[in-house]
Amino acid sequence: MVWDIQNLFKRHAKELRRSLSRKGLGADVAEDITQDTFVRLLTAKPTIRDGNARAYLFEISRNLFIDHERRRCAAPFDEITEEVLVAVADPTPSAETALYDKQRLLISEAALAELPVRTKLAFVLHRLDGKTIAEVARQIGLSTTQTWSLIRDAYRHIRRRLRDI
Repeated sequence: MVWDIQNLFKRHAKELRRSLSRKGLGADVAEDITQDTFVRLLTAKPTIRDGNARAYLFEISRNLFIDHERRRCAAPFDEITEEVLVAVADPTPSAETALYDKQRLLISEAALAELPVRTKLAFVLHRLDGKTIAEVARQIGLSTTQTWSLIRDAYRHIRRRLRDI
């Protein structure tokens, strides 16, 4: 048995769309599911039990509708626009977060001040000025290995100070 898809589409597509619309779907979604129904029919292997093409089309359509509803219920927030999210979200940090961040910054600055001059310079040039290890090494007259060691020591020192809070 071979399906005459064109004939089946002419005879049943409108009826499938109406059926899906009665289930509460919008015209676009009903049209999409109707199209998907015929795509599924194209990829299905007809068997003897599929002799009633109309019933088979409605069965496919019903299954696609169920799949659509499951996806819609699983992700109910997909209809929220970015504008709504931006309007709801408050980009300013809470008072606690601001205070905590300020405290961490003060501790980091104090820890940086405790470092030896060369270590502090290597860290500032690399981390704050954005220079590469090789550039910092040339500027302070050390090898890249020694420069990296200084920067690593600075990171460790600052982390130790921050652990106390």
